Amino acid sequence: MKANEANFLTFLGNRRQFAIPIYQRTYSWAEKECRQLWDDIVRAGANEVVLAHFIGSVVYIEQGLSTVTTPSPVLVIDGQQRLTTVTLLLAALADTLGDTEPVDGFSKRKLRNRYLLDREEVGERRFKLLLSQTDKESLIAIVSGSEQPKEPSMRVTQNFGLFQSWIAARNGELAAVCNGLAKLAVVDIALNRDHDNPQLIFESMNSTGRALTQADLIRNFILMGLEPEMQTRLYKEFWRPMEVDFGQEAYGLYFDTFMRHYLTVKTGEIPNVGEVYESFKKYVGSPAVAAAGTEAMIREIRRFARYFCAMALRAEPEPDLKRAFQELRELKVDVAYPLLLELYDDYAKKILAKDDFVRVVELVESYVFRRAVCAIPSNSMNKTFAAFGKTLKKDRCLESVQAQFLLLPSNRRFPGDDEFRRDLQARDLYTNRPRCIFCLRRLENYGRKEPVPVNEYTIEHILPQNESLSPDWKTALGPEWERIQQTWLHTLGNLTLTGYNAEYSDRPFKEKRDMDRGFKTSPLKLNDGLGQLDNWNEQTIISRSGWLADLALKIWAVPSLPDHVLAAYRQKPGSTGYGLADHPFLLASPDRELFDAFSQEVLSLDQCVTREFLKYHVAFKAETNFVDVLPQAKQLVLCLNMPFADINDPKGLCKDITGVGHQGNGDVRFELGRLDQLPYAMGLVRQSFERQMGNSSEG
Repeated sequence: MKANEANFLTFLGNRRQFAIPIYQRTYSWAEKECRQLWDDIVRAGANEVVLAHFIGSVVYIEQGLSTVTTPSPVLVIDGQQRLTTVTLLLAALADTLGDTEPVDGFSKRKLRNRYLLDREEVGERRFKLLLSQTDKESLIAIVSGSEQPKEPSMRVTQNFGLFQSWIAARNGELAAVCNGLAKLAVVDIALNRDHDNPQLIFESMNSTGRALTQADLIRNFILMGLEPEMQTRLYKEFWRPMEVDFGQEAYGLYFDTFMRHYLTVKTGEIPNVGEVYESFKKYVGSPAVAAAGTEAMIREIRRFARYFCAMALRAEPEPDLKRAFQELRELKVDVAYPLLLELYDDYAKKILAKDDFVRVVELVESYVFRRAVCAIPSNSMNKTFAAFGKTLKKDRCLESVQAQFLLLPSNRRFPGDDEFRRDLQARDLYTNRPRCIFCLRRLENYGRKEPVPVNEYTIEHILPQNESLSPDWKTALGPEWERIQQTWLHTLGNLTLTGYNAEYSDRPFKEKRDMDRGFKTSPLKLNDGLGQLDNWNEQTIISRSGWLADLALKIWAVPSLPDHVLAAYRQKPGSTGYGLADHPFLLASPDRELFDAFSQEVLSLDQCVTREFLKYHVAFKAETNFVDVLPQAKQLVLCLNMPFADINDPKGLCKDITGVGHQGNGDVRFELGRLDQLPYAMGLVRQSFERQMGNSSEG
């Protein structure tokens, strides 16, 4: 590697041609980054004391052997964003300057011939900078003054327009801009293909500009080390179609998320948001993936990306699935995508019937919405869906999904009809406006073959929100009007949709009912019956909420299976043949007394917790072991099934048994010898339990 400080324009003018490899990310700087560069250039150009302004490094590698007659371009590993942005600024400045030359060397002819074009070359070799894909055609059009392609690069064209507007706003005072450009400096880093590892350097180069996304790193990891011919083929056949499917904006916003869900499907583990790339490298290094080869891996990623776009980006062509996915998007059920990606693969392979797939998506919606209404914490759902596919039976997928939903324990439960109905009627729905609109829209359109577009409708409180109710409203509600308003104001029974919220205002109920376009003539099913009521009070609110809740039970239905079918899925702890008698240390006090007290505390954590005697230890399980007890003379050794680094142990009493052979599961050992230690021990055990149940704060 050779690194030298260089004047940016000299560096740009002396080099033959810079090319952005196909595996590099597209141009991504937005107005924020362009504005910062522009301000820095103007500030440096206006200050005579400033001799140079450093803007980072440009790292490149020779593409191949060159000859005197056919020099090869250099491939840019890092610095694309700065190169492209300054090129756009130079192009905008050249168009404005024309024949004028406010600073020596800054005229249209000199800027174009020195920094934008090579007059001695033809075709694409004329251009000093070649971007990749969509960016490439847009930049060529700008530099050559030709028409933009049918689908131009948004970032390239938008930023060129920004520079044009900022230059125009200076009203011809461009000396500071020219002087600032002349002061730009970079570190010129040339790599030796035989001695330097471009991927390692690429991973570490990110000192300025926009941070590399996990997808940037993954794409480069896959493609950078391949032979050029294979690199180009795999990019064009698989990676480029993914970029097109996502679209220019969505690719940057959603591709990292997709890769996280994909890796969850493939590994069963949920990567931390900032560690998707590291998880991907670990996955690629597994024997099965390595044996299958790069093409098989990227082909599969492409396939799953198509599923993700269908579900998350409105690309699903099948109407019933499209509708079902739309409901999930509105509920923001991203955590379910690992399960749905796996099932979509079965659907694409015709293992899963379309109607069954639609029903599964509807069950996911019901599960998430019911839990939201019942105020059950959602922080366990990512693990619920990540593990869901492990126990599904492919030959009867819908049945096994229903069974698994019905058998989820405690804080992961699928709320039953009684719980859901009660909370839906009594819960404040209005505070979460998007969810409230979602609920009312689904209620309105249930059973309609032609859904009512309610996008322009707003939420109407039949009993007004105004704390200073009119005398008519107080009379209608009776002496307890304050309690009634506080209790029922934001609940389902008092809410509806309307396009005439301002007209309804705080009017008395009868006026809302009888006015032009009032409740009596409303076309919405939500307002059925309101036109026949003479009053609006606590009883009518409760009555209407009951009617709507009955409708909701049909829309967000609970899974239903015959008892004998569900019984076949119910996990029954197998008999190990061991019991208390196989642990002699537990047969007499004080160990027996300590063990009984510990067992009582652990089993009371949740109704899903079970205890199982094994040959050498006693296991306490939720979904799997979260603490194992190894009885010893005068103490109980607890093995907590969690990484030692994650345990919160203020007293420092736990021991790290990572990599040490031992009975029981986990990397944390705690020795419980006295009853007065039990509260502290339970604080440790609870951490392991909550981690397994998904209630921990891990990323």
